[in-house]
Amino acid sequence: MTDTMASAGSTGTVESVDDFAARARDWLAGNMPRIDPDRPPFSVRAEQSSWDRAKELQKRLHEGGFAGICFPREYGGLGLDYAYQRAFNAECRSYEMPLILNVPTFTICAATILDMGTEDQKRDRISAAIRGDEILCQLLSEPSGGSDLAGVITRAELHGDKWIINGAKTWSTSAFAADYGLLLARTNWTVPKHEGLTMFLVPLDSPGITMRRIKEVNGNEEFCEEFFDGLELGVDAVVGEVNKGWEVATRQLHHERRAVGGGSEFASGTAAENASEMPPDHVALAVATGQADDPRVQDLAGRALVRRIVKEQLIDHVFRSITDGSLPPNAGTLIRLFHAETTELEVDTALAIAGTAGVIDEGSEDDPATSELLDVGVRYLSRQTGSLGGGSSEMARNVIGERILGFPRELAADKGVPFNQVKRNKS
Repeated sequence: MTDTMASAGSTGTVESVDDFAARARDWLAGNMPRIDPDRPPFSVRAEQSSWDRAKELQKRLHEGGFAGICFPREYGGLGLDYAYQRAFNAECRSYEMPLILNVPTFTICAATILDMGTEDQKRDRISAAIRGDEILCQLLSEPSGGSDLAGVITRAELHGDKWIINGAKTWSTSAFAADYGLLLARTNWTVPKHEGLTMFLVPLDSPGITMRRIKEVNGNEEFCEEFFDGLELGVDAVVGEVNKGWEVATRQLHHERRAVGGGSEFASGTAAENASEMPPDHVALAVATGQADDPRVQDLAGRALVRRIVKEQLIDHVFRSITDGSLPPNAGTLIRLFHAETTELEVDTALAIAGTAGVIDEGSEDDPATSELLDVGVRYLSRQTGSLGGGSSEMARNVIGERILGFPRELAADKGVPFNQVKRNKS
């Protein structure tokens, strides 16, 4: 859609993308807090106050008619084309936005419910998230599962009109702040692993759930682990169909890979939500360490900058290609993989330029010349995050090879084997 094409806006009238952007510009100026986009305030996902603030800002967006731009109107959104969301993203760059709600609430969970949920689930959960009333999370990975998502052993058994859930999940992003979670559980053990799964929508304040925070090597406590002991869910908690949860999970992973790479139309605002997402300022690092005129350092910084520009172009190309059908939906994995490798290159380059100064806690955070140095070493500790979210980069390469390029699938020893006959490590 071009800027001159029109669609139904939030007022029910026909509105061009340019008019929508102008209206957004005026509304943002009068209703949202201004920030310096080059030095924005950052949300700390591990702190409840960040989520409370995000909900407050989301409520403002909803009241102003700029929330859920690409979600259908019947589920609380505006039902507009991605061109409108992109126009809004450009306008809101200088304003504080509830960016931590993008992942996983909107771009992964709400998008999956939109594709696979019941009408009630769509009307209730998506609209509540758009209003800023609820936060959604994923309950997928398990302590014994590694990267084999289909190998889950959390058990769901139907007793009358109730599902009883027992098991555990881990590495659940921001689950402590969430109201509902998408949980994948095994409902049939006598069929191959992909065929006996069911996805559930779980209220996280339910009896039978114990949640603990996980402390990472960098001191962050964003992730959680959950234990389910006799959790009861109604039959209306099933997302998709019973024993067809892998179809839902596959769609969920599709949205996650696009979200991790920054290619989802459901993201509202495209700025960095925290310091670790901000691209390192390699020039400032070079100046602070007295290497601004060093050809080697200039080459390192230039290579990272070029990669950053290519990433933005790739996101646009892949999104448009998926939309027009020239690339399959799995092509979102290209964005996910390139994002991970770009992040690693950027952080590695920053540490290479900073050298020993990047691992010494000196200087002042109020001094731009030294604040970058203080952050490099800590960021390096979590440089692999992008290579693990949405499945490892090795798995991403498998997806690209098998589902985009058409290469033969690699051998799987448990293919076609009933899950209760698959050999597994005993814990």
